[in-house]
Amino acid sequence: MSGIQRVGWLGGASAALVALGSVAVQAGAFGLREQSSTAIGMADAGAASGSGGVSSMFWNPAVVTMRPGWVTEQNLTFIDPSGKITPTTPTNPGFAPLGGSGEIGQGAVLPSGATSYQINDRLWIGIQTGAPFGLATKPRQVWAGEVYGRSNRIFSLAFNPVVGFKVNEWLSVAAGPNIEYFRLTLRQAVPIPGLSPTAYPSSFLKGDSWGVGFTAGALITPWAGTAFGVGYRSSVHHDIEGSIGVPLLALAPLGGQVRARLNTPEKLSVGLTQALAPNLRMNLGFEWDNWSRLGTIGIVSETRGVPVNVLPLNYKDGYTYAIGAEYDWSQALTVRGGVSYEQTPIDFGNRSVRLPDGDRIGLAAGASYRWSEKLTLNLAYSHLFLERGRILTGPGRDYNTSNIVFAGLSEGSADIVSVGFRYTFGTPAAPAPAPLVRKY
Repeated sequence: MSGIQRVGWLGGASAALVALGSVAVQAGAFGLREQSSTAIGMADAGAASGSGGVSSMFWNPAVVTMRPGWVTEQNLTFIDPSGKITPTTPTNPGFAPLGGSGEIGQGAVLPSGATSYQINDRLWIGIQTGAPFGLATKPRQVWAGEVYGRSNRIFSLAFNPVVGFKVNEWLSVAAGPNIEYFRLTLRQAVPIPGLSPTAYPSSFLKGDSWGVGFTAGALITPWAGTAFGVGYRSSVHHDIEGSIGVPLLALAPLGGQVRARLNTPEKLSVGLTQALAPNLRMNLGFEWDNWSRLGTIGIVSETRGVPVNVLPLNYKDGYTYAIGAEYDWSQALTVRGGVSYEQTPIDFGNRSVRLPDGDRIGLAAGASYRWSEKLTLNLAYSHLFLERGRILTGPGRDYNTSNIVFAGLSEGSADIVSVGFRYTFGTPAAPAPAPLVRKY
């Protein structure tokens, strides 16, 4: 089996696992960054400079050149979010007695993986697979905010093959296409005159799309013990085709086959890894996500060619800052920890019951155990503290259904547990320098 065939087979196996997993939102808006068990253990600090191992290709494809030979990493992450929305004044009196959302969090298992293969002392190929976006929230069927959301699910799957080139002993570059599948299903209650709010039927919006973007990055290792990386994930344009389902014949003109255009946000990641001692490393990370490009998404009837609905997302840009460290306890055991702060693209002006996000602080810890020369096992835990957020919909707001006012207070948190492994299959095709930063 050739090197290219090996990388493709392993990437396909990882992608098959991703397709079987459900998703939950654990980054700003509906972004997901749980792509590396090692990186999770440091709150993703230094991910763009390779702190997450080969799986750091999600942030910076140039890290494909950091490890000689044929290496694969596979990760399995369980995300357990918790959240609720409590109605407040001035919620419409006809809906306020229906009460709050109950638990809206939906637990999920998120697989991801990455594989790199060294062709010679200058050239590497690799592939990273995972879910860059996801959302799963489900309040009670009947509640005070039902006309603005009953269930919401976004699923994505991305394949990112890359080619990396070591320009010289201190500079590596890489790039590759990012092939992405995107699917959404949104449901909400439809207010019908004469019916009690407890008996409102549901409408739905669903659709999917394939799109293609690219990733690119550079890795600078000016001397032993220092790595600086910059990675870029481009926007992916999706022409979503789907349907709107409505419960009444009178509303039929609003239903049927529809289309919408959605551009996912670009991501810029910067990372620094610095050795402070032979067995101690510090990591810094920064991420910018261009969520403001989403704006308001128009939903157009395929048959009539006219707008029938909109999704007024109107997000701002998102920013994440992280710091972490790792310590080689012994030749076999490495421990790590980190903290992150994320400024979410969602605030009072654009917060909805579908996605009641808020700024968050993440605390993380993890460890790696070198089982043998070829196999390393990884374990990580992270807890996210979400800031409480106010919600207001109705007249004069972006979200307005039949002038029904809903006001609420959202709160939430999340626990994340991730396991993974790294396996080295063989030696490089030609001699290559040893990794400059990582020891295990």
